[in-house]
Amino acid sequence: MNVELITWEDLKRFKNEMLSEIKSLLKPGQGQSKQWLKSYEVRKLLNISPGTLQNLRVNGTLRYTKIGGMLYYKMEDIEKLLEGDSK
Repeated sequence: MNVELITWEDLKRFKNEMLSEIKSLLKPGQGQSKQWLKSYEVRKLLNISPGTLQNLRVNGTLRYTKIGGMLYYKMEDIEKLLEGDSK
């Protein structure tokens, strides 16, 4: 039986790699040129549940705009959210 230990340093490195990948997906000109995203696109991009997205809205972490019955999120705000988590 092989046992592999994961250290805090391993987890930090994984987090930084994951954030780098997500940020590269968000950069304009790399296939993602939309300024506004719908809820399902944000959930898919961040790999979060509808409840988590709702919590981000309710506690003011992620701003949104409601037009009709649809919620829209600025790509810029999502980038700021990710940058805030990486500090």
